[in-house]
Amino acid sequence: MAWLVLIVSGVLEAGWAVALKLSDGFSRLWPTVTFAVLATASFGGLAWAMKQLPAGPAYAVWTGIGAAITAVIGMVWLGDGVSVLKVVSILLIIGGVVGLQLAGGAH
Repeated sequence: MAWLVLIVSGVLEAGWAVALKLSDGFSRLWPTVTFAVLATASFGGLAWAMKQLPAGPAYAVWTGIGAAITAVIGMVWLGDGVSVLKVVSILLIIGGVVGLQLAGGAH
């Protein structure tokens, strides 16, 4: 269950990162509110998951999921540039997240 909460929290991290971008430096109300709600939920889920999971892999998975999804959203919807190197790098992040999740039970 902790891994599931961590994965959902990583997705929420991408949500708050995009909302932060759309808030235009906290000058737009609804993106700022969305940022605050999603950030609180994301950090709360991370904190809960870390009660059962090792800190290093948990944090790496959380940030990796958030970074990969945010990068894809940026390229698809926010006008960020797309390159082969960026796509390969995102795939490497995903591979690392999967590897850390698989190794999560190993001590």
